[in-house]
Amino acid sequence: MAYPTLRGDPLKSQRAPFGSRLPNIFLFLGDVIAMMASFYFARISHALYYNLDVASTLIHWWGSEFSANMLLFPMMACIALSWFVHNGHYNRGKSFWDELGEMFEALTFLALLNAAFAFSGRLPLSRLWLFSTWALAFILVPLTRFAVHHLLIITGIWQRPYVLLGGGNNALEASQAIQSEPILGYRLSALLLPDDTDVNSNFSSTLPRIHVGNDPLSVLKELGNPYLVVALESAQYDATKDIVELLGLSYPNLTLAPPLRGLPLLGLETLHFFNHEIVMLRSRDNLSRLGPRFMKRSFDIVCASLLTLILSPFLLLITWLIRQQDKGPAIFSHVRIGKDGKEFGCLKFRSMVIDADRRLIDYFTLHPDAKEEYDRTFKLKDDPRITAIGKFLRRTSLDELPQLFNVLRGEMSLVGPRPVTQLEIEKYYGNVADTYKKVLPGITGLWQTSGRSDTTYEQRLYFDSWYVKNWSLWYDIVILLRTVKVVFWREGAY
Repeated sequence: MAYPTLRGDPLKSQRAPFGSRLPNIFLFLGDVIAMMASFYFARISHALYYNLDVASTLIHWWGSEFSANMLLFPMMACIALSWFVHNGHYNRGKSFWDELGEMFEALTFLALLNAAFAFSGRLPLSRLWLFSTWALAFILVPLTRFAVHHLLIITGIWQRPYVLLGGGNNALEASQAIQSEPILGYRLSALLLPDDTDVNSNFSSTLPRIHVGNDPLSVLKELGNPYLVVALESAQYDATKDIVELLGLSYPNLTLAPPLRGLPLLGLETLHFFNHEIVMLRSRDNLSRLGPRFMKRSFDIVCASLLTLILSPFLLLITWLIRQQDKGPAIFSHVRIGKDGKEFGCLKFRSMVIDADRRLIDYFTLHPDAKEEYDRTFKLKDDPRITAIGKFLRRTSLDELPQLFNVLRGEMSLVGPRPVTQLEIEKYYGNVADTYKKVLPGITGLWQTSGRSDTTYEQRLYFDSWYVKNWSLWYDIVILLRTVKVVFWREGAY
């Protein structure tokens, strides 16, 4: 049996480049160049700071502190590169944020190790040079890695086709997850369908759909042996047991995507048993443990204190502008539900007129369709209550800056679920309410960086629930970084 639709463009024609190690070599060389550039740019800045001749210090390095740095830093760089190789950074197994987190983790450890040598006094190391080198490495290594990845993607060298075994909701979610990470370089080329499989309507109608029957290996061979992701529904595993077993034994390019929606997946451990065909997945709830909770709270206090100090002139300016508008209060407090179901006053810069409640009632009288929108999302795209400066504050999310004081008082966190009212919990949350009440609500969160007001309420609940179950300090940092992008691009805010 032949499949001409797939053998040409999507699969077969691009098979050759992926068998080579060229993309991996490019990524490795990019890291080497970034490390070397960090070292030499730091040396140049060091020479300029001390009014030294740059050319001379780069050429005649022996018998000086340059020689010690010249010997020690390359050793640290080699350790970093070996660590990246060991953790699969030059293959396709890491998402962008996970790869970036592991990169920072390795660079931080090696920078501290390098600093230990410098401050021990046993080697003539320049501490300024050391700091400059690693500061540049923290910038240049990720940027170079990203640039090389992007270059490989746009040239097609990093592209690799894959096929999905399955066509239901789990297969759709697997494809969406892979598509959200361009750094992986995978492109969906076909659906392989066991008998009597219903295909989710959200899959493209132009995507080839092939029934595998009882001989999936022959079908995969005809397709050029692409990468295979098994993403069946729970009810399908019994009916396709023989197919899955055959693929597991005989097909090397295989990944399983079991339906585990709702479980805490971060830090999931696999338990294997000798002489038994069973694997157990052990999950853990990070925020139920004292250590992670202490780490999160410490991070909140330090960052909120620094932000409050740095932004204090800006906070005073916004306060003055609001007061100039209508002489009303600049900050208001509205009741929200916090950790353990306790009520607290959530602070915000006032972005509405003083008689907001009356104006809303009058607006609903004239625009009954707007009430349906408000009942559905608790927001209005064209809200008549918003002042001129309030529109700017909301678009940029600056109205939420006073919540830094909520963080310092222990009522909120920098990152967490969106603070909601008791009415919202009763109306929408259901079983998710207990998950919400386990943690402090946040100034920003996964929902705010995933579409904000353009998402449905059900999606908000999913994002908040996912965050609580899969918390890590690195993910908090990721969400804060994504928040900066969302604020500057004003995505989904009204």
